[in-house]
Amino acid sequence: MVRTCDGRDSPAEQPSRSSLSKKSRSNQHDIDQHRSKKKQRVTIRQTETETEIATVTLNHTAISYTHTYANSYSNSYIKGKEKEHKGKAKRAIADDKRKWVYSTHDISPNQDRFVFMSYNILGVKNAAAHEDLYRNISPKYLDWDYRKKLICKEIRKYNPGIMCFQEVDRFDDLDHLLQKEGFKGVYQARTGDACDGCAIFWNSKLFDIMHEESIEFQNFNLRNNVCQLCVFKMNVKSSSKDMSASNSESVSLTRFLVGNIHVLYNPNRGDIKLGQVRLFLESAQRLSQEWGDIPVVLAGDLNSMPQSAMYQFLTSNKLDIQMHDRKQISGQIHPLQNRSFYPRLSYRWSNEELMLATGTGSSLLIHQLQLHSAYAGTPGSSRTRENSGEPLATSYHSKFMGTVDYIWHTTEFVPVRVLDTLPVDILRRTRGLPSKKWGSDHLSLVCELAFADEECET
Repeated sequence: MVRTCDGRDSPAEQPSRSSLSKKSRSNQHDIDQHRSKKKQRVTIRQTETETEIATVTLNHTAISYTHTYANSYSNSYIKGKEKEHKGKAKRAIADDKRKWVYSTHDISPNQDRFVFMSYNILGVKNAAAHEDLYRNISPKYLDWDYRKKLICKEIRKYNPGIMCFQEVDRFDDLDHLLQKEGFKGVYQARTGDACDGCAIFWNSKLFDIMHEESIEFQNFNLRNNVCQLCVFKMNVKSSSKDMSASNSESVSLTRFLVGNIHVLYNPNRGDIKLGQVRLFLESAQRLSQEWGDIPVVLAGDLNSMPQSAMYQFLTSNKLDIQMHDRKQISGQIHPLQNRSFYPRLSYRWSNEELMLATGTGSSLLIHQLQLHSAYAGTPGSSRTRENSGEPLATSYHSKFMGTVDYIWHTTEFVPVRVLDTLPVDILRRTRGLPSKKWGSDHLSLVCELAFADEECET
């Protein structure tokens, strides 16, 4: 290259304007293309970024939607389960309510009637002495102050006219409470070291007591149990309002006998049990005749099962005791075993045992009362009744569930309705009695009895 003195290139060596212009345009084009590509790349990145943002936003929306749906489904499921649980709870509560079951007898509205209750209310000292029977029960539910309120609540609800109680060892307390409800009562304590006994209460506005007596079985070498027998007269006030004066007068003369018993528990002593029931029935028969063949109602805790020889004796009027083992008389030891499986003549009764059971030393027991069970004579559900018609269970604690309580009546009475016992599955939910709702380890038996009308259809 040739340079001038001023340091510039010589004209010979300088490029022409046209060639420079072309080169500049080429460079500018390259720059523009570079810028365009860069701009495109930025735009692409922005678009990708926006796409990512949109995708994230869309995914977030989807997540939110899914979450909302899941919550909605979960809430619906929970509400459904709560509704189902409430439905089951309501059904359980409904099952926990005892229901009246009505007789198939055609009962005239003018037939005189009354509600009768039998209830083993669980002696306070008996409960304390047998803690093993109530190991699943809260101490609160065993407390007498709590239990007596439940018992009185039942009495108010069912409104009985006459009540037979067993295992009463707080008679003064009970008498004080029931006097406020219009009841009067009589009490017979067991003999020996026992602290409880039997009590009969009646609504003094509806009934007058005409006669009272009791049996202390120890006087017959039959242990320390007792029974009561009372003759009542129905007051005019209990008759129908539209009855004539002459009919009301005849009603005022209506008398009947009530018997209350708590039989020995010991399952091995069938001879003692039979002896106690025999004396009870003989005394009831005698008093009924003395008062003009008046109707009879007998109730109590027989400590015998419906499948037992004792039950057979009461229903069929007779029993050949040598056909049964002394330990099987009450059916408590093998309650589910059918009588037909008992070994015949396998047990030899001693003369002493025969004398205690029959009072004569013979092997045949007979009573003269024509007795019918109020519960067996009224229809019931298979959930609450066994084949005999008796309740499946009237007592429940940790070592026993079954029926030992009964109400019997002669043919001069007709059962109008009975208060059904609780289904066995509902009883098991309590894990034993007494409970929050029931004040004893027995359920009360309640029935309404009408004086039989010869013209009514049965």
